[in-house]
Amino acid sequence: MTRILSLLGLVWLVTSSVLAQSLTKQADQQFDQLAYTKAIELYEQALKKPSDLSGEALRAAKVKLGYSYQKVRDMQNAERVYRDLISSGDLPAEYNQCYLYYAQALASNGKYREAQEAYDKYGNQQASDKRGPVFSKLYRDVSPLTRNAGSYKVEFLTMNTRKAEFSPMLYKEGLVFVSAGTGGNGIKRVFNWSSTPFLDLYYVPEVKTLRGSKASAIGGSKSTKRVRTQLIRPLGHDDFTAPTANDTKTVGFYGGATPSLGYEDQPLSESDRFSRTLNTKYHEGPATFTKDGSRVIFTRNNFNNGQYRQSKDGVNKLKIYTATQVNGIWGEAQELPFNNDEYSSGHPALSKDDQLLYFSSDRPGGYGGTDIYVSRWSNGKWGEPVNLGKEVNTKGNELFPFVDEKGNLYFSSDGQPGLGDLDMFYAQLTAEGVKARTVRNLGEPLNSAKDDFGIVTDGERKTGYFSSNRKNGGADDDVYRFTREGSLYPCRELTVSVFDAESKEPLANTSIAFDNAANDKQKELKTDAEGLVRVCLNSDSDFKFLASREGYMDNKVGFSTKDLSDDQPSRLDIPLSKPKEAEKAKTMMLRGRVLTQKDNKPVADAKVVAVNECDGTIQETTSGADGTYQFEIFTGCAYVLEAMKANMGNAGSRITKEGTGSTDLYMFKKGDVLKVDNIYYDLNKATIRPDAAAELDKLVALMNKYPTMTIEMRSHTDSRATAQYNKTLSSNRAKSAVTYLKSKGISAKRMVAKGYGESALLNKCKDGVNCPEEEHQQNRRTEIKILKLD
Repeated sequence: MTRILSLLGLVWLVTSSVLAQSLTKQADQQFDQLAYTKAIELYEQALKKPSDLSGEALRAAKVKLGYSYQKVRDMQNAERVYRDLISSGDLPAEYNQCYLYYAQALASNGKYREAQEAYDKYGNQQASDKRGPVFSKLYRDVSPLTRNAGSYKVEFLTMNTRKAEFSPMLYKEGLVFVSAGTGGNGIKRVFNWSSTPFLDLYYVPEVKTLRGSKASAIGGSKSTKRVRTQLIRPLGHDDFTAPTANDTKTVGFYGGATPSLGYEDQPLSESDRFSRTLNTKYHEGPATFTKDGSRVIFTRNNFNNGQYRQSKDGVNKLKIYTATQVNGIWGEAQELPFNNDEYSSGHPALSKDDQLLYFSSDRPGGYGGTDIYVSRWSNGKWGEPVNLGKEVNTKGNELFPFVDEKGNLYFSSDGQPGLGDLDMFYAQLTAEGVKARTVRNLGEPLNSAKDDFGIVTDGERKTGYFSSNRKNGGADDDVYRFTREGSLYPCRELTVSVFDAESKEPLANTSIAFDNAANDKQKELKTDAEGLVRVCLNSDSDFKFLASREGYMDNKVGFSTKDLSDDQPSRLDIPLSKPKEAEKAKTMMLRGRVLTQKDNKPVADAKVVAVNECDGTIQETTSGADGTYQFEIFTGCAYVLEAMKANMGNAGSRITKEGTGSTDLYMFKKGDVLKVDNIYYDLNKATIRPDAAAELDKLVALMNKYPTMTIEMRSHTDSRATAQYNKTLSSNRAKSAVTYLKSKGISAKRMVAKGYGESALLNKCKDGVNCPEEEHQQNRRTEIKILKLD
């Protein structure tokens, strides 16, 4: 009997393994056919018992499952799958893209700090892809994308239904948009990729009838009571055709007329189908109209005159078509000449004069994914498309171009740094319209962590419409209206460059103080490794910038944001010059003492060094029997002072060019207890505050200066509260300080944390004694005991 049961168990295990392999094979077939919804169901079934799959088969299934979730815009599950995949260990090189997809899923879910770490990982794996460092830098601080959030009111339109509505476009007095209906000609067709009905154009005859709900919150709005049918569809991706390896599948957008003001709060009747002469049994999508409204240019599957065509790899691509309206009837659709059966072209947008046509395409020769191209109308036909270049296009996907009446370009991208998924961007075009200047993210609340695309607006961005799936994510695309109620430009981005006036070399770590001349509120910053500081200045204001660096003369420069008509970044150059020899000729005697830290006794025969920060010259001397020393120094120059003696240490001192600073140098040795000033904690807390961190950074420098030194971090409290409570609190505070030092690279072996509570008071303020607060503060201190100093 036992043998029979064993055989049955073996058969069950073999059957289970074979079943899992069969499910993954079926899932792979659906995946290869781009039927991601069905593939997800099969992969999830196969992965219910991961042990039934071998290591490589298991990893391959997870990779495809995560990608499938990402394609149907289920970012919560995509994050879950990628997190599980990556947590199991480093992936082989062929799976490096998973680090990128994981980072994108995290950003889509608003987890910017984790996304930053994931982009760092991806950047280390794929150094040639600049998205890693660029997105990582943004996600360290996304506040630049929220500066002007208060200037816009965003409204959810009540015309939205349980189906997806997106890509709004003003036509005559109404609004054209794309929606997932039941298909044209009475035939219901479903797109395998996401099990979503094909798309048609719809039309609201009068834009003034559109009603909006209350403004959505910054970065998106919460779901209202409206019940939706859950649709699994790759929102923000092309619903129009099955994808290729280089096709983004993002729903298209179109440009055209300018929206008008004067909305009325009136009920909206059901949207009418735009035109049965344009809508077929396959996808019709984003459209753009000529200025007089007589011609439409729109996106459709490669289907015309009853002919359904495919590429060599069996995929029905997107193409751009045009039709003319005569007596209210749209005529026969004609293909544009740059279409091709082997790649997709879509999302058309016309310039104001109808002479330039912008569109998105995955045609060969681009930067990656889909790029934005422009074609010029010349001699009665559309010319060869021109790529808009690296200022706009990236290794990601650029889509939904729109050009306002001033010639400003709007588009969506997941390759430009943004808040997650597709973000909307803005760029001024050159006079020729074929090249863009600096690209800018529109920021919150027009953008969110989800897909935001298909904006149409006026030249001042006063009002307009756009599409987003921010409500529920996934398939839930909706049309939103926005109104600008504040400044178009929240601030003027200014880059201050500080450099050596003679060598032109950048000056890093240089102090920049600036203030608004109107209110004298001063801020201080430090230049980065390239000698740069970036600030955002209020509009219509005057500023003064003061650059200061040891060894150089100060330089003060003014800058004004008044009468600036755009939001383009500005640059301010501040050269610094070294003092001339004549200015350094005046000298003075600098006198000081070398003393013990513990009891202020003189230290004889210590070597004392003075470093001139103007020119780097060094002077040396030896302290006398009474610990004194002296140097002849130049006025107007700062000096760094150091004392050195065997088995002793010294934190050093600095004399500024104004002559301030201590000339007494205190030395410590093994067994000495050093008090660290200004390490304070909030009441009943052990968290390291920013002001305490600044003091601990000085200790980090000292530990680095003496790499063999070991210390005991000693924390004390005052007598208030119980002795046991104070002992625990001081211990936690000491441990927090040690943890901070470890985070700065100091080895844990060099530090011991100990809390003394109220056991070592410096004054009479013990329990029961009434003392002023300043005397209690003397007892709340942190000390450093030197345990070893070679």
